[in-house]
Amino acid sequence: MDVILLERVPKLGQMGEVVKVRNGYARNFLLPQGKALRASKANREHFEAQRAQLEARNLERRKEAEGVAGKLDGQTFAIIRQAGETGVLYGSVATRDIAEVVTENGFSVGRNQIELNQAIKNLGLHAVKVQLHPEVEITITMNVARSLDEAERQARGEDVTAREAFDLDELGLEVGAALEEDVEEARPRGEAAEAGEGEDNKQN
Repeated sequence: MDVILLERVPKLGQMGEVVKVRNGYARNFLLPQGKALRASKANREHFEAQRAQLEARNLERRKEAEGVAGKLDGQTFAIIRQAGETGVLYGSVATRDIAEVVTENGFSVGRNQIELNQAIKNLGLHAVKVQLHPEVEITITMNVARSLDEAERQARGEDVTAREAFDLDELGLEVGAALEEDVEEARPRGEAAEAGEGEDNKQN
């Protein structure tokens, strides 16, 4: 399907360009989102008649987005999730979760503005791109942790999964040392018993 872009669409084209896209992409995204019109003769004439207004509206929206970008770019947001000892989440963090957390912190962001190739499934700091406007993109950081204390440790650069592994290794060493001590304590009693049995045999 040929469509007329009403705004810049990343990897597709600039406002006013006529581009060919898949029918499903046009029907499910571009047309209902008001990002494009079918490239008919009537729509082309309509676009040209409204072009100045569309450009003015786009400029206003871009300025608003740039204002938000100045405050939001580089921000870090904590998301608390349950996870195993290796750091794998019991579930995942998707675009909706990110949008909700950012909005709760005073920024109006929709899930369709969050660029995430795949859901986040591990603890740690994750860089996420946010498309505030077709011409304004920023990056925020999602700090996914099991608790606020753990989030603070991760923010300081600590690898919480490595710490857990270290603690388990240390526990294993302590258990091993305790077993060796028990063996050492038991060994003299065993040797004494053997020595006593030897003396009894001599007397017999």
